[in-house]
Amino acid sequence: MLKNCFRHKGKSLFFIICAGFMLSTTPVEMRAAFHIWPFSKKKKPVEKPISTYKRLTGRDSVEMKGVFNVIKKGDTIYYEIPTKLMGREFLVVNRLQQVPSELNESGVNKGINYENQTVRFEWNKRQKRLIVRQQRVTPEVPVYAAMARSVKDNYIDPIIASLKIEAVPSDSSTLIVKVNDLYNGKENCLNDVFNNINLGTSPTTDLSRILDVKAFKNNVTATSELTTTVHEGNSKVNVTVVVSSSLSLLPQYPMQGREEDARVGFFTTSNLRYDDYQHKVEHKHYVTRWRLVPSDTAAYMRGELVEPVQPIVFYIDQAVPKHLRPYIKKGMTDWNKAFERAGFKDAVQVFDYTDSLAQVGDDMGYSVLTYDASTKANAMGPSVIDPRTGEILEADIIWWHNVQSLISEWIMVQTGAQNPEARSLRLPEALIGDAVRFVACHEVGHSLGLRHNMIASNAYPTDSLRSASFTARMGGTSASIMDYARFNYVAQPGDGVKVMSPNIGPYDLMAIEWAYRWYPKGTNEKKKLDDFLKRHTGKLYKYMEAQSQRTAIDPRALSEDLGDDAVKSARYGIANLKRIMPNIVKWTTTGEPGQDYDEASNLYSAVIYQWSLYLYHVMANVGGMYLENLTVGDGQTSFHFVEKNKQREALQFLLDEVLTHPKWLFDTPLSKLTYIQRKTPLGVEEQQPNYMLKNQQNYILWDLLNNERIIRMYENEYENGKAAFTAATFMDMLHRHIFKSTLSGKSPDLLERNLQKSFIDALITAAAENEGVKINKKLYEDDMFADAQWYLACERDNYLSSKSRNILLTNGQVSRNSDALSLKRGEMIRVMKLLKTRLSGANLAARLHYEDMILRIQTALGLTK
Repeated sequence: MLKNCFRHKGKSLFFIICAGFMLSTTPVEMRAAFHIWPFSKKKKPVEKPISTYKRLTGRDSVEMKGVFNVIKKGDTIYYEIPTKLMGREFLVVNRLQQVPSELNESGVNKGINYENQTVRFEWNKRQKRLIVRQQRVTPEVPVYAAMARSVKDNYIDPIIASLKIEAVPSDSSTLIVKVNDLYNGKENCLNDVFNNINLGTSPTTDLSRILDVKAFKNNVTATSELTTTVHEGNSKVNVTVVVSSSLSLLPQYPMQGREEDARVGFFTTSNLRYDDYQHKVEHKHYVTRWRLVPSDTAAYMRGELVEPVQPIVFYIDQAVPKHLRPYIKKGMTDWNKAFERAGFKDAVQVFDYTDSLAQVGDDMGYSVLTYDASTKANAMGPSVIDPRTGEILEADIIWWHNVQSLISEWIMVQTGAQNPEARSLRLPEALIGDAVRFVACHEVGHSLGLRHNMIASNAYPTDSLRSASFTARMGGTSASIMDYARFNYVAQPGDGVKVMSPNIGPYDLMAIEWAYRWYPKGTNEKKKLDDFLKRHTGKLYKYMEAQSQRTAIDPRALSEDLGDDAVKSARYGIANLKRIMPNIVKWTTTGEPGQDYDEASNLYSAVIYQWSLYLYHVMANVGGMYLENLTVGDGQTSFHFVEKNKQREALQFLLDEVLTHPKWLFDTPLSKLTYIQRKTPLGVEEQQPNYMLKNQQNYILWDLLNNERIIRMYENEYENGKAAFTAATFMDMLHRHIFKSTLSGKSPDLLERNLQKSFIDALITAAAENEGVKINKKLYEDDMFADAQWYLACERDNYLSSKSRNILLTNGQVSRNSDALSLKRGEMIRVMKLLKTRLSGANLAARLHYEDMILRIQTALGLTK
């Protein structure tokens, strides 16, 4: 009874407990609780939902590991970015990989790096977005400075993209974002190819796609095929390019920057520096250079040659013809002797680009010499830099195949008179190979950070370039391979000169040691480097940036020139050109059936171009100034004017060589066989020799009568008095030469009449640059001066450093009030008076010519009613 009662009571207690439990739990908890009882009904376990993260990284996705992971799920591309990389700087590097013929013809080819920018990522947790900011170089400021906050507030970086975060793992160690729109043509925040190659269009999304995305240790690269439509007149042309866009992680610990010095020519990157105690904001300019650190610092400091921890490694494109590879490698590794001066052994290493390397060819970490099948005749050696410090991260050397034509032309025109092997269209491999060597050496110099040094050829005396022993000892034509000093056109037949091409010179050895010498932490680098440069002074170590040929101020720093005496070098050069002219047909005849005279025309054109260069080398002396890069206490002056006798000699040379009909060049039997052919956008033009002469004379006169040139002469006279070559003397020499026949009472012939008109035209054009007279109806419309012109000078180096000299003597109001205008108008009045006195004694052609010029002058001066 008691037992039964207990059982009854126990059962009641059980149900009471269960009832209480049911009241205090959720339905799910109840179900879970009842499962523990043996008499509960057994149910299937409920499957847990798969997280979005696991779904994106599951078995049906392809994952590539690298600086951050790339996930491919069907056609969708995701980046899995570690959260520890939030705020780190990435460099965007965009390159062309394939181009159509339309771009190829313009020299826009594979391998060209057309856009760089720095970006960083931010995690917006509230909105679940990944923010992409374009990272500008943040001004330097000490962390302790009170104004550090102000720098932060006043240099905010712009947002260029905001991406939805698709998934985050449970430990929040990474973020997954979809990136298709960044690379398939819909967005251009990371890759704006068509604007950067000057087409000014956007991709057509339906005709664009992502080809591949790869992850590497330090970068991720997406390759896309993008198409746009370009309108040409009434027609449309589709342009398709294949491009690669890399996100490369910049070093967490930036390299120590080395500040530029005006005495050495390196490319630079710039920044500002703020400090609480400074009196003005500092502008910092760091030279671009590779991060070379000795592998054995103790041995390095003892003066032993030491290999760098990370050498500078270049790979040669598989497309490079095999017979040229040894010469290219030789030119590239020639720089090792310069790095030995800086204490490094085997700093530059060169390897062939193999099939195995092609598998990782999109890795931005590889520096490659790309060989492009193109009609462009050139080569270039740019590099990719860390904009914070100037550290060179990678180099892109572009070698256009048709540079062979330029090299061959240089060899024939500059050495054909001295070297019998240089007198045919098929030059020996040794000659071509040597030229390929020095071109490769020059371009690698740019990839090492070096700028052109156009004053280097001035270090070698002109007459010494005719010495076999001097040229062998100095190794070529210039103190720097970074000059545009090609082959030795000064050497004459019989001089016995063997070394005809440029090599690494004294300036290059000095410059590399200055930039790449490693110093341990705590060293006063600035003093060390200044002391080093003080030990390297004189002509062999001078540096000066490029100038425009037509408006050059310092005659020592020009492209394509040799020697320290422009007139003497030009006379030697012309003597060799005169030897070439009678042989042009012979040297360009191959014996092929049906051969025409096109090759003869090309060589003839090259001779005229070379002659034109000599003229401009000499012209720079007229009204020229010598500019110096000063440091305090070095005993130099900032500038001084070219000597009086040199200016007079230079002007007389121009009067004799171009403003007098050079019959040896333009009245030749060759002109009966072929005219000079020139390629234009509308096709090939045949230009008659006398037309070429008139065109050259026009340019010479326009450039001689440039206002700034004349104003420099007046400044020279003001400073040096009778020791100066004066503007009045300059104009009188021109007048007496150009109007020689008229002054003697003779009627000028056709070419003399053209020269006189060109002179008056140049005076009118230059005088009309500033509105110092009343407005007249113009004799010529402006667009008549804007037609296609054959610029006979090299283009200016566009990469100017912060130390570039820009001498301004006239502008604005000063120009309108300058004596240059008075001189020109005075000359026009002088000519007008002379012509009026010669009308009656002139023949019909001369009288019409005089009347025409009188009318032009009167119209220009506002003297007509």
